[in-house]
Amino acid sequence: MSIFEAVMMICFGAAWPVSIYKSWTSRTCAGKSVIFLYIVAIGYAAGITHKILYSPDWVIALYVLNGLMVIIDILLYYRNLWLNRSSVSKS
Repeated sequence: MSIFEAVMMICFGAAWPVSIYKSWTSRTCAGKSVIFLYIVAIGYAAGITHKILYSPDWVIALYVLNGLMVIIDILLYYRNLWLNRSSVSKS
């Protein structure tokens, strides 16, 4: 286990709740890149796979937690996209 890897995951993880909160309260997908979110999710999946296969330790929990937060942000993106399209069609 590398303390630097743990610190990196904690720092990345600190950013996701802010992103999720902004996605939830803004109710718009403007300024959000779903492609970026998918790339990050794939990166976390690769990190989890590496931890399982080659370097199992407690840091995998941080990968899983961060990955779940990215998935939540992706789901909020699609919710906001639906809300944006619904408001346009009502106008």
